[in-house]
Amino acid sequence: MSHNPVRPWRNIDRRKSRRIMVGSVPVGDGAPISVQTMTNTDTSDVAATVAQIQRSADAGADIVRVSTPDESSTRALREIVRESPVPIVADIHFHYRRAIEAAEAGAACLRINPGNIGSADRVREVIRAAKDHGCSIRIGVNAGSLERHLLEKYGEPCPEAMVESGLDHIRLLEDNDFHEYKISVKASDVFLAAAAYQGIAEATDAPIHLGITEAGGLTSGTIKSAIGLGNLLWMGIGDTLRVSLSADPVEEVKAGFEILKALGLRHRGVNIISCPSCARQGFDVIKTVEILEERLEHVKTPMSLSIIGCVVNGPGEALMTDVGFTGGGAGNGMVYLAGKQSHRMSNAQMIDHIVEQVEKKAAEIEARSAAETQAAE
Repeated sequence: MSHNPVRPWRNIDRRKSRRIMVGSVPVGDGAPISVQTMTNTDTSDVAATVAQIQRSADAGADIVRVSTPDESSTRALREIVRESPVPIVADIHFHYRRAIEAAEAGAACLRINPGNIGSADRVREVIRAAKDHGCSIRIGVNAGSLERHLLEKYGEPCPEAMVESGLDHIRLLEDNDFHEYKISVKASDVFLAAAAYQGIAEATDAPIHLGITEAGGLTSGTIKSAIGLGNLLWMGIGDTLRVSLSADPVEEVKAGFEILKALGLRHRGVNIISCPSCARQGFDVIKTVEILEERLEHVKTPMSLSIIGCVVNGPGEALMTDVGFTGGGAGNGMVYLAGKQSHRMSNAQMIDHIVEQVEKKAAEIEARSAAETQAAE
């Protein structure tokens, strides 16, 4: 991330890591932090799985993981990979043969949990398949499935056990001359996950996949993930992430981008700045924001919109946004463009008008960007 000399307190110094490729997506070495999700369809149902991948990609997912628990899933994976708009990670548990089949089917990456995939010989066979088919590998250490000897050594899942597990399996990959790997050390406990990630970040230069596993439902899981992942990202740790929710995969993608946007690490779509509303509001702020979030989902251009109920903070927030609306009196409010007062608009027409202004501004930003790119060529 480039440094901000005007506001140095916004700077995040990202941890230096090696770069690998997950299909066409770079991970590590300063590449944009990629957002992942995972399908929850029956993988053997190709149409349903591809449809969910497409919706996730439309929401901004850079990479999508697909579970391959049986042979019917790995057979379907070949067509899923062919039709997917983004790289596919095959999620492997227990049976190493599924990893080999997934590599043969064209998966961009194999996610293996060393604690449950079997012997070192089996892991070596997976490595060979990854090499033969150009796959990267994610070592997925999980507090809930640590190796028995580590649980006996440490007594319980702890950061030291998780880091040791990860380093053991890094050693196995590197001993087999395989270096296209990233690593995760997930736990459902925020404290345990954060400590394990800090430990692994100090111990290796491998790209790091962030996640709080089994985080919970949409609200509780998003909050838990925002705390855990947000703090790690703020420290500069993390090259790709998934927000694990008991919710639609699209919601995972949205949550991941919101976390990155809040830290200035990724910019995509409209960032709505809105007040919680109170008795001073000149219009129904909560309902307005709810409608605008839905109606502006199609805008991918990074830009800002302020929706403030009254003049206490409205003009000040509008100074820092591309488009703004501040509630006034007599059923109308003030529209701000590029931080300056522009014109008044009735509350009744305000939503349609704001959508129009945002779309117009997005088109201007895209045209300017295209012109700058053309001039640089």
